[in-house]
Amino acid sequence: MPIFKRYYIADIPGLGWLGKFYVTHAMHYIFAIILIAFCVYLVLDFALSKKKISGITVSGFVKACIILGLMVSGALMVIKNLPGVYFSYTMIYVMNLSHLGLCMALLAVSFYTLVTKRGWVK
Repeated sequence: MPIFKRYYIADIPGLGWLGKFYVTHAMHYIFAIILIAFCVYLVLDFALSKKKISGITVSGFVKACIILGLMVSGALMVIKNLPGVYFSYTMIYVMNLSHLGLCMALLAVSFYTLVTKRGWVK
């Protein structure tokens, strides 16, 4: 998140708030909570639904796996910040890159499914 100030993105008129760490940090956590709550709702709705849905599409499965990976890597990064918990520098590096890579992969897959008009379920 401090990348916005480092690469002068926060200097663009109207984007100064991106340079404030605690604002972007709080927004990141709020949107993560919303994403996790929405995912839990969808999984429970899918599992407990009386309607028979023929199944999840390949693109839906790929998106679900990416989102699961984002939640796991994000949870590990939160655990890393707890007092008394130590990860090696290599593990921290892998967690950061995997979280960013999964985010970019979700963006790419979502763009692909938007353009090709593919849904989550058949």
